[in-house]
Amino acid sequence: MSDLNVGSSKGALRRGWSAAVGDYAIAGGWCLRGEALMVCDAEGSVYAFDGKSGATVWERRGVHEGGVLAVAIHPSGTAFATAGQDRRVLIWSAAEGQVSRAIDVGSGWVENVAWSPDGQWLAASCSRQVHAYGADGAEVWRSDDHPSTVSAIAWSSVGELATACYGRVTFFDASTGELRQKLEWKGSLVSMVLSSDGDIVACGSQDNSVHFWRRSTEQDSMMSGYPAKPSALAFDDTGTLLATGGGEAVTVWSFQGSGPEGTRPGVLELHVQPVTTLAFARRAMRLASGGRDGAVVVWSLQRDGEGGPIGDAVVAGVVAELYWRPDGRSLAALDARGGVTVWRIG
Repeated sequence: MSDLNVGSSKGALRRGWSAAVGDYAIAGGWCLRGEALMVCDAEGSVYAFDGKSGATVWERRGVHEGGVLAVAIHPSGTAFATAGQDRRVLIWSAAEGQVSRAIDVGSGWVENVAWSPDGQWLAASCSRQVHAYGADGAEVWRSDDHPSTVSAIAWSSVGELATACYGRVTFFDASTGELRQKLEWKGSLVSMVLSSDGDIVACGSQDNSVHFWRRSTEQDSMMSGYPAKPSALAFDDTGTLLATGGGEAVTVWSFQGSGPEGTRPGVLELHVQPVTTLAFARRAMRLASGGRDGAVVVWSLQRDGEGGPIGDAVVAGVVAELYWRPDGRSLAALDARGGVTVWRIG
């Protein structure tokens, strides 16, 4: 299914390949060191595309009844996990497209799934609980009920699982589920991201603000004034820059020195509709943004958060997700019309 025309692109985004899946392309990621791109859609189907040509390697139709909600790529790149409305998590082999373990999580939708950085643990959230599994898919522990539905989960680099919900961020020990830290704030937290060292946790809030804490001091701060709720957040891999959506502009806060308190953020303007997703390239000061306007923009940034566009393109629908290939030489975009577009990076 690689017969779609790639939209026009400029600058660093160079013509690659395009394909299509059966419905809204929800989530995916690069596997096998960038040799394959996994894509899941709202029909509950899973696809593997050749990373260079876009040819379909394998496809599995309707494996999650009701649709896929989340995908997590194993750090090794040889496996991945999918979660869906059918209350299940499936663990897959990337090369063969075979399910090695099917996990019945709970009585509701499984909205979030994430592998720990060392690949030893898999976490999934279902309604107000979070469940932790070993690499083989056996359940190790589950949390008590949170105050509300768990909106986001993320692993720190030191063997802890963070969860966000209404009014708080909670950190659990990876192996035991023991509560390690609770950071409270009165508000509905809709998104979350951790810095690479695990010390800074940032959350987008329903009240159109970004709230963040330094875990070492439990000091908290708020960035307000966004036109909409900041559901798109991304840290660069040094933990210096935090990119945020929440409107048509991308706002980039720098944590170098004593920042971001008392400093002005970088403001990146090119989208004409709200930003929907953000992704930093590894080991590079390059940020990709996608929006409701179908635009994909690559930005070159400085340590203070300032920067400018170095490439842009347009896809057919709202940009759902962006994924840099591990080596940074390609960028994949998934869109609401089922489009899968990959550019080479110049």
